[in-house]
Amino acid sequence: MSFKDFFYFNKSDRKALLFLLLLGVGATILFYVFSDPKNIDANTPIHDTVFAYRDVHVDRYGQQPAVYYRVEGRQIELFPFDPNTADSTALLRLGLQPWQVRNIYKYRAAGGVYRQRSDFARLYGLTQKQYRTLEPYIHIGSDYQPAAEAVASVNKTVGYGRDTLRFPVKIKSSEHISVNTADTNLLKKVPGIGSYYARQIIRYRTRLGGFYSTQQLLEIEDFPEESLPYFRISKHDTEQIQRLFINRLSIHQLKRHPYIGYYRARAIVDYRRLKGPIHRWEDLSMLPDFTPDVIARLSPYVSFSE
Repeated sequence: MSFKDFFYFNKSDRKALLFLLLLGVGATILFYVFSDPKNIDANTPIHDTVFAYRDVHVDRYGQQPAVYYRVEGRQIELFPFDPNTADSTALLRLGLQPWQVRNIYKYRAAGGVYRQRSDFARLYGLTQKQYRTLEPYIHIGSDYQPAAEAVASVNKTVGYGRDTLRFPVKIKSSEHISVNTADTNLLKKVPGIGSYYARQIIRYRTRLGGFYSTQQLLEIEDFPEESLPYFRISKHDTEQIQRLFINRLSIHQLKRHPYIGYYRARAIVDYRRLKGPIHRWEDLSMLPDFTPDVIARLSPYVSFSE
């Protein structure tokens, strides 16, 4: 194509040709600049050429040269690390290959956990030499160690037996615990009461507003009846029971009590709306939801104050 033919193209075609021409010239210039032997050390390995280019490029603009980890020829650092939490930078500094680091990340992403040093030896592609070098520096965090090792460590340090460690010290048959004031740690000292029932006792105690009888504990599902004799309720405890002011509380507040629920709460609110304040149990005893048994259970909790 002659130079004159160039002007036979329309305006958009001429712009496209000029752009391609300039692009080719620019690529040629860059090739000669970066292929200059002066810019790259003759001893630089071939696989490090890209990093050398990048360093030279940064230096030309007067910026601080970047630090790169080279696959080979880099300085290896040895320091304590947890393969469950170490990031890629730390793993590379330890001498692992980038593809080995990726395998570690894939293993952790799939839910894998290194629970002991020997687990790290199963890393795909890890050589025996690498493992022997890194093994003294592998430190598995306590959150990832098997529970059996933690128990064994406590037994070895404190000198307690397995049964003593598994079950807290229980009180004697002659001892009693106040069910209305005891916390979970104290409740677990009662024979037959573990963490689950200790939490259930406190949760039910909060919902009720306090216990007035140890028999109420049997209302907790599957509660061990043999544990009842270890609990006591004093007169002071019953005086501290939280009262329900049924003439003031809303239906939402009333229904939260285990002995009331939604339907009895609605009956109380409807009675107040139709007939005014409630002054005695006889006012509600005619309603089908308030049987003598229900009234007896609710009596310690209810106040008719307005």
